[in-house]
Amino acid sequence: MRGDYRVMEGTFSFIVAILILVFILWLLGKSLRLMVKFVLNALVGFVMLLFFNFFGVLFGVYLPVNIITSFITGVFGIAGIAILLILKYLFHVI
Repeated sequence: MRGDYRVMEGTFSFIVAILILVFILWLLGKSLRLMVKFVLNALVGFVMLLFFNFFGVLFGVYLPVNIITSFITGVFGIAGIAILLILKYLFHVI
C-alpha cells in the first residue's frame, strides 16, 4: 500500500511540473510575441522616419532617427510623426 502512495505522489508531482512548464512556456510565448511586435513596430517607424526625412529635406523639416523616435512612429504611425514634429518645433524637446 505504501508503494502505491509513492507512485501516486510521483505521478502528481510529474503532472504539476508539466503544468508549470506549460504555463512558463505559454507566458514566454506571449512576452516573446509582444517583444517581436514592439521590434517590428520600431522597424516600421524607422522606415517611416527615413521616408519623412528624405522628403522633409525639401521643406527644411528633419526628425532625428533613433530608437525612441522610431518606436513612437512605429506605435502611433503618422500621428507619431505629428507628435514628434510638435515636440520638436513647438516645445523644442527633441
